[in-house]
Amino acid sequence: MENVRFETPVTVKADPAGTPLLLRTAKEASAFLLNSWPGKRSPKHRAALQACSDAMSGEKPVMAARRAFIAAAREVNVFVNDKD
Repeated sequence: MENVRFETPVTVKADPAGTPLLLRTAKEASAFLLNSWPGKRSPKHRAALQACSDAMSGEKPVMAARRAFIAAAREVNVFVNDKD
């Protein structure tokens, strides 16, 4: 189940220039957390990684991973609000 899709994709700033990146799955969000994370590895970052892992293994709903990822992304100011 590692390719678990978010009901609504999450848009983040992929670099300091603010280039938007659309994340559609828990696997993509996990890869961003591991490889492209601009901030420090806070408790919210760790919780998001765990939630993505749990969603990919089928242990938790993908919605929980999306919520945890957004909370971590907001903390480091890379979340792009869907309403913007």
